Amino acid sequence: MSERGAEFFGKWITDNVMRGSVGADIISVAELTTKLFADAKAAGISEDEIEEEIGSAYEAILAAINGPPDFESE
Repeated sequence: MSERGAEFFGKWITDNVMRGSVGADIISVAELTTKLFADAKAAGISEDEIEEEIGSAYEAILAAINGPPDFESE
């Protein structure tokens, strides 16, 4: 396995998903996932190469939008 997919995803998230700037609804995340794969294809990186490194791209984009979970201290 190469790290190329994960590196591409990390840079892509930084360039395309700024926390709070996009909604976390199903359509927004699906559209971002489609854009991610189109941009990766243009860079010569396959969907499989990305998901082999990060898991589900959809879930990773959703997590990037939502940020880490907020835990309340008791």
